[in-house]
Amino acid sequence: MKSMTGYGKGEAANEHRKVTVELKSVNNRYLEMNSRFPKALSFVEDSVKKQIQDVIKRGTVDIMYTYELTGESDKKVTLDLALAEKYADASRAVSERLGIANDMTATSLLRMPDVLSITAEEADKDELKALFSTATANAVAELDKMREVEGEGVKADFERLVGNISDSLAAVKERAPGVVADYRDKIGKRVSELLGGVAIDESRIAMEVAVFADKCDINEEISRLSSHIVQFLSTLGSEEPQGRKLDFLSQEMNREINTMGSKANDLELTNLVIGMKNELEKIKEQIRNVE
Repeated sequence: MKSMTGYGKGEAANEHRKVTVELKSVNNRYLEMNSRFPKALSFVEDSVKKQIQDVIKRGTVDIMYTYELTGESDKKVTLDLALAEKYADASRAVSERLGIANDMTATSLLRMPDVLSITAEEADKDELKALFSTATANAVAELDKMREVEGEGVKADFERLVGNISDSLAAVKERAPGVVADYRDKIGKRVSELLGGVAIDESRIAMEVAVFADKCDINEEISRLSSHIVQFLSTLGSEEPQGRKLDFLSQEMNREINTMGSKANDLELTNLVIGMKNELEKIKEQIRNVE
């Protein structure tokens, strides 16, 4: 089991460059990756995201990186001289038309959009891809490990909470048959009091008790809830992402517990149902953090 929250950092370097990739993940129903790679490094962005996607299946992952040059620059500077001339012509035209000074300089021309373009050489791109790949792999491994460690804690909590529900369900099974017997005694005493010693029609009482027993029968709910608990515990041991299946099972468990509560015409059963609902709410809260 894995949590959806964690942090991982990976580094890779050679004699020319050093790349650091940091990953931070939080809860999300789906996988969402946020990154801000500049245009000059756009060629590594897709491969970085693919590496993450191969391991992380759910959660919001923020991708951060640092790139340092430790040797000669790997950048190629290209000057678009024709575009610079057009900027210079436009500046002169504005100066002549409006009668203002033309303060365009070579430095200001170089700062104009797209006059200078900075790119990496093809050979350097391959080198950078390899560095980012190594750094990302290390970061993903660290992130995944942290998610596993946190997931083990969540798993232990699930087992404890489901165990509490199982204990309450066992008490419900034990108490349920006594509810009808208690009702039979209560209605018999009540009728005797009302009739003041007149003979009781046992068939009518039996019919009333039968109707009551049918209305408060929770055997099916007990059976289904028991099955859901078994499936829930089995899913905890799965190697695949469990979050969505656990979420579905918790909804089914909630359905059965609610039905028990609506049928329970007994204070002891009602208290047991409330206890199960409280534990299930804790489970549902934790499921939000499971991949």
